[in-house]
Amino acid sequence: MIIHRGYNNLNLSSPSVTLGIFDGVHRGHMTLLNRLTDKSKETNGESVVVTFSPHPRLVLENEKKPLFFLTTMDEKVERLEKAGIGHLVIIEFNAEFSRIPACDFIKNILVDKIGTKHLILGFNHHFGRRGEGDFETISNCAETNHFTVEQVQGFHTEEGAISSSVIREALLTGRLDEANKWLGYNYSLTGSVISGRQIGRSLGFPTANIDPDDTHKLIPMNGVYAVDVKHDGYLLAGMLSIGTNPTVNSDSMRRTIEVNILNFNEDLYGRKLTVTFRKRLRGEIRFENTEKLTAQMELDKQQVIELLG
Repeated sequence: MIIHRGYNNLNLSSPSVTLGIFDGVHRGHMTLLNRLTDKSKETNGESVVVTFSPHPRLVLENEKKPLFFLTTMDEKVERLEKAGIGHLVIIEFNAEFSRIPACDFIKNILVDKIGTKHLILGFNHHFGRRGEGDFETISNCAETNHFTVEQVQGFHTEEGAISSSVIREALLTGRLDEANKWLGYNYSLTGSVISGRQIGRSLGFPTANIDPDDTHKLIPMNGVYAVDVKHDGYLLAGMLSIGTNPTVNSDSMRRTIEVNILNFNEDLYGRKLTVTFRKRLRGEIRFENTEKLTAQMELDKQQVIELLG
């Protein structure tokens, strides 16, 4: 996949295009992306995804509540490449850009700069100033700008349509199995190992404290998880704790992400780790003492071994 930072100096052959944020690049998105790659093959052209950075909500919303997303840009690029997309155009999103009317965006950027021949949109997709670019508006613009447009229905389950917001809610409420099913892959995060209080080591379970690379990366609900840990090309089994460690930090509200890697005792400070969430074992518990905490951690470890080997 070729990555373009901006839309100038593109030379694309009969491009079929879709656009959006694609947070999570989940199974709903894959319905759209599969149609895009199929269309590019039908027309002997190129498949193009247009996305925006930073996330528009970070620019447009003045919320005091912090915003969290399923994928960083690097993760999004990796998922889109695996989907077989030929070109990714990343457009800088700012307040000025947000004021561009939908038809001006279509004419001046999608058509004149990118050369769109066929535009594929998801269900209920809106873009442009105040979200005025709905399917009807886009269809009218397409007729005057000589390209075709189609709309793809989303991926539905018994619970309803899959969306990024539904998956975020599942992760935040401890429903990891559902989130992974709807993503179509296991959720993960990447970060650097930072120094901690070494309480885990004193209990016989040395942990690596992970500081996520992206401050807007969504952290799942507090609890204990079975995870795969990627380190220097190796894949290792681990049990990961997210929370405030209430048994030993009764007054602290600071959340930490700590992973105990099974059968591993190397110094990891400053190193990058990627943890992939395979199973949520339990919620966070305040134990009466560290002896009971250690006994539970032994049980957690046995579960991880049974699950991951």
